[in-house]
Amino acid sequence: MRLHSRSVNAITMTIQTPNKLIPYHPPEFARPLRNVPSHRLNIANLPSPLHRIPMSSDLKKDSVLKPFQDLNIDFLIKRDDMSAGVELGGNKIRKLEFLLADALQSNCDTVVTIGGEQSNHCRATAAACRLVGLEPHLILRTKRANRVEEDKMVKQKDSFGHVGNLLFDRIVGSRIYTCTPGEYGRFGSKVLVDRVCADLSGSKGKKVYPIPVGGSNGLGTWGYIDAIHELKDQLNGEKVHHVVFACGSGGTASGITLGLALGYREEREKMPEIHAVGVCDDPEYFYQEVKRISQEMDLDISGVSTCESIEDYIKECMTVHQGKGKGYASSTKEELSFIVNFALETGIILDPVYSGKALFYFMEELKDHPEKYRNTSILFWHTGGSLGVYDKIDEMSDMMNNISSVERLNAYSSSGKT
Repeated sequence: MRLHSRSVNAITMTIQTPNKLIPYHPPEFARPLRNVPSHRLNIANLPSPLHRIPMSSDLKKDSVLKPFQDLNIDFLIKRDDMSAGVELGGNKIRKLEFLLADALQSNCDTVVTIGGEQSNHCRATAAACRLVGLEPHLILRTKRANRVEEDKMVKQKDSFGHVGNLLFDRIVGSRIYTCTPGEYGRFGSKVLVDRVCADLSGSKGKKVYPIPVGGSNGLGTWGYIDAIHELKDQLNGEKVHHVVFACGSGGTASGITLGLALGYREEREKMPEIHAVGVCDDPEYFYQEVKRISQEMDLDISGVSTCESIEDYIKECMTVHQGKGKGYASSTKEELSFIVNFALETGIILDPVYSGKALFYFMEELKDHPEKYRNTSILFWHTGGSLGVYDKIDEMSDMMNNISSVERLNAYSSSGKT
């Protein structure tokens, strides 16, 4: 049973009914957010673990953990990659507990959302929809859209495939619509979602619930307001100096930033510095997205801050770092090498689109400004998405072959040697 805002003391798991609407009572610190949801669902496995990463005394010079050791940094990872199993896990499930509760309250039978070809949000949404009895429809942005359609029409062949998140999208029977990056940019995600919703509600008589890209709106962001309450319980008064996370659509960034800023407003000396690492777009875009979501949540900053505007308040609380590299979902050899070596040294798999990029580029910040981070504690919020690694197999295979050999066991030799 999970108590108010997922207290870490609530560790006894009882029988759960995923589609049962649960009255929502927000954390006390969230009072300045006046647009409060009435209900939520209980479909995530929370609290997610908070791990302190051990450092070996003999780390090699090229170890990915060496900068932490050299600067005497206490490195923690909040494991939202472990929030709900393979099909549901990651940061999106926290948002979906509120979004799908609203869909059920609205008596909808169908959900439409949108994302990239390897969208973690779309995968989690599709699985969660089936869990609570809703029909999932996904719009996926892919450079292969025209080729896949041509293969279907000319060759009668389904060439979209089943790699990574697509496997889970398809195994739960999602209806998938593809669009090109150009179409996505030209029309925007909302227009495309609205078109599919209109078709389903018109010609097919469905009652449709639209979810924006990433589940990033005022309602979904409450999932990360609760996550901060969860984190504060886990820290139990221990100070963390810096909180770092990937930022792709702005919802998680909004929840973490508002949650920390409001949660620590009575104890400013313990307030961590907040670092969002943008994996697409530019920093100003994310400041505006967090501002928009804060306004949706009806944030009242009077009595909370002396800032003249919500935008100033957001920029005072959060720093957005550039971390898109070659672009969204495009990886450099250095980024992928970092992911492989991080897994080798910690056993934790980062994804190439969000968490891997974010930590890789924050490590550059660490190297550029070492004294700022010396003798501090850094918490990295792992937002999941490890299934995205499957999409990079060809680029990573040589790296993995170098660290993991395969040889034939001589089962007939008493020594077992090859």
